[in-house]
Amino acid sequence: MNIADIVAPERVRLADDVQSKKRALEQLSEVLTQGTPYLTAGDIFTGLIGREKLGSTGVGDGVAIPHARLKGTDECVGAFMRLPQAVDFEANDEQPVDLIFGLLVPEEATDDHLNLLRRLAEMFSDPQTLADLRDAGDDGALHSRLLAHDVSDG
Repeated sequence: MNIADIVAPERVRLADDVQSKKRALEQLSEVLTQGTPYLTAGDIFTGLIGREKLGSTGVGDGVAIPHARLKGTDECVGAFMRLPQAVDFEANDEQPVDLIFGLLVPEEATDDHLNLLRRLAEMFSDPQTLADLRDAGDDGALHSRLLAHDVSDG
């Protein structure tokens, strides 16, 4: 499974003004509904908040990977946002987050989904990847750069 398989261009966005983790997750929930009429922003937000209560999905270096298992989907759905300013995400490294990759997986998620999370964390640990994503000027460039840095699953 590659990022291109789960992140449509309409689900990659330079976010609006965001002042908090809650608002970032609300916007991410809205972005995740693009092209997925069977999902609602409210259900997605509830799933993401529920996962955050178990522990922050901030993985360090200004990156968070909020994710949730969700009823009503039988496929992985991803979205990516860059925030205009970093917000506190309670990450282990105590750094605020400005890059957010959201992932929804079926309720019956398999090891493939855990492998995808591992690959995302690996991709977002690369300083060049982070610099390229932070330098993108618009949604299209952000999407292209995200796909260009996808880590092989082979």
